[in-house]
Amino acid sequence: MMRGSNRRLRHLPMRMLAPNILTVLALCTGMTAMRFALQERWELAVAAVVIAGVFDGLDGRVARLLNGTSKFGAELDSLSDFVSFGVAPVVVLYLWTLSTLGGFGWVVVLGFSVCSALRLARFNTALDDPDRPVWAANYFTGVPAPAGALLSLWPMVASFLLGDTFFRSPWFAGAMAATFAFLMVSRLPTFSFKRVRVARDWVLPVLVCVGLVAAMAMIYPWECLLLIGVVYIGILPVASLSWRRNVRQARERALSQPDEALPPLA
Repeated sequence: MMRGSNRRLRHLPMRMLAPNILTVLALCTGMTAMRFALQERWELAVAAVVIAGVFDGLDGRVARLLNGTSKFGAELDSLSDFVSFGVAPVVVLYLWTLSTLGGFGWVVVLGFSVCSALRLARFNTALDDPDRPVWAANYFTGVPAPAGALLSLWPMVASFLLGDTFFRSPWFAGAMAATFAFLMVSRLPTFSFKRVRVARDWVLPVLVCVGLVAAMAMIYPWECLLLIGVVYIGILPVASLSWRRNVRQARERALSQPDEALPPLA
């Protein structure tokens, strides 16, 4: 019996490795973004961060689909997120323009990285909260690290389209990075999109829209990134209103179910 158990331990199924492979790819891509920045290949640096975000979005979903979630994978994902979205984007910005501010530019880099680390630590501890309502899984607290990283690169993406005259200003880029660093550690509720469901009648239209968006992203990548950022910022107030509505409904249910846990009103 012990011999069979040891044999199982020596051979892990591929479904357990697939999510971790995607996480490692995200880490490597985020690190490569800094290499591209050192070579002043700015467009490739931004593209590397975007690709890291894609890998990061896939690893968790693949783990759930293949039933390959593990404590090791969760820890690896957090470390990868910190490097790819808490360090790489702001280092790219520093090499692009923030370095002209001297020590203050490095303060922005450190502040962004610290906020990213705090945001990831808070996310990990929230997962273990036994009093967290089921519906709260539809929300994050604060802007997720990948979204904050991509939004902080807005000035660089805008400069690809409109030139460096204004957007490469270190003060503007620093203010944008500081703003999204604050949003990452804020109590602002944001949609997680983890439990989005599509009705059967809408499957084909959704697939057509995905194909069109993918085609547009291939042809007009920077325009699409800017548009996605605008849309994401636009739905932040919607997420906050949705959260408050759920809290009110939970409080109403608590009148008849006093043991139900309630989150604070964000």
